[in-house]
Amino acid sequence: MINKVELCGVDTAKLPVYKDAQMKAMLQKIKAGDTAVREEFIKGNLRLVLSVIQRFQNRGENADDLFQVGCIGLIKALDNFDLSHDVKFSTYAVPMIIGEIRRYLRDNNPIRVSRSLRDLAYKALQVREQLTAADGKEPAAARIAKELGVEEGDVVMALDAIQDPVSLFEPVYRDDGDAVYVVDQIKDPAHSDEYWTENLALQEALKQLEDREKKIITMRFFQGRTQMEVASEIGISQAQVSRLEKNALQFLRKYV
Repeated sequence: MINKVELCGVDTAKLPVYKDAQMKAMLQKIKAGDTAVREEFIKGNLRLVLSVIQRFQNRGENADDLFQVGCIGLIKALDNFDLSHDVKFSTYAVPMIIGEIRRYLRDNNPIRVSRSLRDLAYKALQVREQLTAADGKEPAAARIAKELGVEEGDVVMALDAIQDPVSLFEPVYRDDGDAVYVVDQIKDPAHSDEYWTENLALQEALKQLEDREKKIITMRFFQGRTQMEVASEIGISQAQVSRLEKNALQFLRKYV
């Protein structure tokens, strides 16, 4: 979908391309109120939107929807662009387009985040966009927090809370061979070699216990029963259960 030629009725292969000098001249006319030039300028910068939505192509979103949202970001960038700053329009517009798409994805995110956390995240994103436009680079969380008058950890938590979920089967690296997916980068202790080795050793150790000791260990540590419950079912005292359990555990530790 991302690579198709036509998006939202726009033939992307025929979009105009303007040089920096042309762009500056057009911006001056736009600020003077020339609506015809404004329309041409927007068409000439739709390639910026195309370049941005490429970053979101693995999220399963409709390319036409992302393109439309990106165009809104482009228009907002044009409306807020200040000619007095010595900054290229594309440098200012790209973060605005990205921000608009991220807002769209957050609003359609199935994971619910508290209103207060979401509000803080929105404020942090606005400040980040403003500082990025002013400095030409993305600010650190500490500076955003300072601008908002909150703790840095609160800003980090808020921004993390609204991140879009990533599929475990999203490729993170692709070479000439097979792709490496997110799931390949996650370690599960329950499936490590050490876990299986210890588990097998424990199974062998349990086989060495007497039947009553094995039953006590099974009921206590695999079924979550109390010593009193075990004593009642087996028909011995709680003190005997405690003694047998202690001896069994000592043997298992030594065996494993």
